Amino acid sequence: MGRIKPLLFILIPVLSLCMHWHVFKTDLIGIHVWRQTQTQTVIDNFAKEDFNILNPRVNDRGNGDGIFRMEFPIMQWLYACFYKVFGNHLIITRILSFITGLFSVWGMYKLVKAAFKNETMALIGAWCFNFSPVFYYYTLNPLPDNFALCMAIWGMAYFFKWTAENKNSLLLWSAIFLSLATLAKLPFVVYLGAIAAYFIQGLVVKKLNIKNVLAPALLFALCFVAPALWYLNVVGTWYNNGIVEGVLTTTKNDFSTLIDIMQFNLISSMPELLVNYGSLLFFLAGFWFMVKNKTYKNNMFITFLCWGISVLLYFFFEMNMIAKTHDYYLFPFLPLLFVLVAYGAWQLMNQKAKALKVISVIALCALPVTAYLRIDHRWNTVDPGFNENLLNYKTELINAAPDNALCIVGNDESPYIFLYYLNKKGWTFNNDRLPADTLKAMINRGAKYLYSDSRKVDGDSLIKPHLDKLVMQKGTINVYSLK
Repeated sequence: MGRIKPLLFILIPVLSLCMHWHVFKTDLIGIHVWRQTQTQTVIDNFAKEDFNILNPRVNDRGNGDGIFRMEFPIMQWLYACFYKVFGNHLIITRILSFITGLFSVWGMYKLVKAAFKNETMALIGAWCFNFSPVFYYYTLNPLPDNFALCMAIWGMAYFFKWTAENKNSLLLWSAIFLSLATLAKLPFVVYLGAIAAYFIQGLVVKKLNIKNVLAPALLFALCFVAPALWYLNVVGTWYNNGIVEGVLTTTKNDFSTLIDIMQFNLISSMPELLVNYGSLLFFLAGFWFMVKNKTYKNNMFITFLCWGISVLLYFFFEMNMIAKTHDYYLFPFLPLLFVLVAYGAWQLMNQKAKALKVISVIALCALPVTAYLRIDHRWNTVDPGFNENLLNYKTELINAAPDNALCIVGNDESPYIFLYYLNKKGWTFNNDRLPADTLKAMINRGAKYLYSDSRKVDGDSLIKPHLDKLVMQKGTINVYSLK
């Protein structure tokens, strides 16, 4: 084991680096590029415009200030610190996201080791987790979910270590990391379900003195003051936001859709994107050996069970928003899934049947291949997930208008992709719809240029009187100065 550990923790970063090497210099493309460009825009604006962490700004702002408060932008602000030092280069975000991912893998090792006191199992868990296809994809992309996942894994690792060693410093670190995870992404607050279950079990089953429970609970409460204050202040500004309303917006006629979403995520997303088909055998074996070994008699089983129930409740509440597309919304499932994967793999590899050991080793070796085959096509510069002319002619289109000119851009349903690629601020339109009176109002508020890939818009007889001249044409995108 002494030889395996350093080999594995050199192999994971080096192998992952080699597999992602072609992505580091690639601009933001692929699935959910709208969320990537939104996050990157906030990073850029922290670095170039306003460094106040309380004022995250987007470019879809018209002639306003662009302040857009959703999750607490701790990751975006930290990344902007590096931009302040090294300049405005996307590769900084790529590198920092990759490092965050490596810390998540290390945290997964610590979590499994703290839960099972088994280093080999922990190494297996870290290896399998690193090649979760959804983690493999997003670990190089600017998403606050990456940072939140990393913090949450370390928070649970320190918590389980505290349950064994009962050191106050471990509990403090657990509370800090979990509060940071919640700040960065609100859904991770559900991890408190596991913490609460442990303390309640101590009171009800173990008959602990209330003082022994009250002090740790108070520590967690204090650490969660910051997330509570932030979200209590900003959630009220999230108008018509499906994330807050969840399935409460669902009508009776939509229940068939919800059933379809549940089936899709169970049958497709879970084995294909979250677990990886190469780890599916270990995942199923984990359930089998839980029953066979009667792990439900273990003192920590209730904690794990409530952790799983809490995450499932989050899914059921948000599944109309998760739908079949928002795979990164499923990040809260990953640590618990790979605890189970690690347990199942360890059990299979310790069976007497040599065939099971051979199959397990082959499955472990296949994980990088299956992750690569499932995900690499997402970084497709020919089909980037938006108008490819933005990617192919980025520099020319940026230079078509002054950096400080307010612009109207579209079609962009995000509405972040166009403005990110053009490095401009202003307004967006979509669905070939830009009424002339709306255009006139934007001009009155300072709009100077129109970037349009819609001939229905710039060819409209009511729009043409507001166009001054055609400044540039790149592919399907026309750039006009406005009267």
